[in-house]
Amino acid sequence: MRAVSLRSEVSYLANMADPISLVSEPMPTPRQILAFYLESGVDCALEESPLDRLSPTANAEPSVTAPPLQREVPRPESRKIVAPVPSAASRESVLAVPPEIAAAAARDAARSAPTLDALRRLMETFEGCALRNTATRLVFADGNPQARVMFVGEAPGRDEDIEGLPFVGRSGKLLDLMLAAIGLDRSSAYIANVIPWRPPGNRDPSPQETQICLPFIRRHIELVDPDVLVCLGQSSSRTMLGLTEGITKMRGRWREYDTGKRSIKAMATFHPAYLLRQPSHKRFAYLDLRAISNALNRADAVA
Repeated sequence: MRAVSLRSEVSYLANMADPISLVSEPMPTPRQILAFYLESGVDCALEESPLDRLSPTANAEPSVTAPPLQREVPRPESRKIVAPVPSAASRESVLAVPPEIAAAAARDAARSAPTLDALRRLMETFEGCALRNTATRLVFADGNPQARVMFVGEAPGRDEDIEGLPFVGRSGKLLDLMLAAIGLDRSSAYIANVIPWRPPGNRDPSPQETQICLPFIRRHIELVDPDVLVCLGQSSSRTMLGLTEGITKMRGRWREYDTGKRSIKAMATFHPAYLLRQPSHKRFAYLDLRAISNALNRADAVA
C-alpha cells in the first residue's frame, strides 16, 4: 500500500518550477495527477506536508533527533469499554448491581408479596442475584403450603435445577424416607431452600448471594406460618437461626424463630446429602425427627 497526501502532492506538482518539466510538455492537470496516483497504487492519504520527491535527501534516513510525525487523532468524548462475553461459569459471579443494593431491593420486593403466588412471580423476575443467569429455572418450593412443618435446605442441586422442585435427587429420596419415618410425606410437609437458584457446579452459595436471597425465604416462612421450622444442614441453620457452631453441636436442640407474626419452634438437623456421605449419623437424625414428631403431636393435643 502506498500512502501520500494527495492534496499536498497535487499542490506541489502543480507549482514546482523544474526546468525539465517546462521544456517539453505543459503541466498535468490535477485530474491527471490523481489518475497517475491511482495507477501507481496510491490508495491512502496520510501526510499533510508536501515532500520533494526529486530532492537528493528525499529517501535519506530521518535524523535521530528529528521529532516523530504526530498526527492529530480526534478523541471521543467518552470511551465505552466493551467487556468480552463471559462464559456460563463466570457470568454468575458478576452482579448487575452491588450486593447491598440488590439485598435492599429483595427486601422491598419480598415485603410487597401478599401471597405465595405473588412471591413466586416476584422471584421469577428478580434480577438482583446473578445465580438466576446460570440456573435453568427458579426452584421455589414443594409440598403443602398449609402444612404445620416446614423444611428449609440450602440450595438446589442439578436434579432440582432440571425439575424445578427442591429435594428430588438422591438427597430428596432420603428426605422422603425421613418424612415417612414420622408419618409425613410431601402432602403433609412443606419444603423450600434458602437459595432458590442452583449455584454452578453445586458450589456453596457466597455470603453475598445468601444475603440477597435471605429476604425471600424469610417472607416465604412468614407466609406459610408453620408451627415447626426444620433447618436442614449447617448452612441453612446458620443463615436462618443465626447459629455459629458446627451442625453436630447445633442439631437436636429447640430454638425460637420469629416469623414476623409470632415465634415458632425451630430445630437444626443434618442435611440428607450429609447423611448420604455419613450414614452413621442417620441415627442422630432419627432422634431429631422423633422430637419434631412429638412437638407436632403435643401441639395437636393442646389444640
